[in-house]
Amino acid sequence: MPKGQITSLNRANKNSGSLRTTVPSSIIKQFELQEGDKLRWKLEAIKKNEIIVRLEPVKVIEKSTGNDGVGGL
Repeated sequence: MPKGQITSLNRANKNSGSLRTTVPSSIIKQFELQEGDKLRWKLEAIKKNEIIVRLEPVKVIEKSTGNDGVGGL
């Protein structure tokens, strides 16, 4: 991934204060991320306008219930 890659922030929805951004495809490929995967965010403030963001992929593994073959989380 190029150093200093820029993504845009967009409102998650009009009733929310949350913002969304796009995960660059190079990160998706490197960590084999898929739609529905979760990311754990860790933030470290360095200066007033500088934050280190660490993202840890958290894979959701489906487990079989053993009864009807339908997986659960």
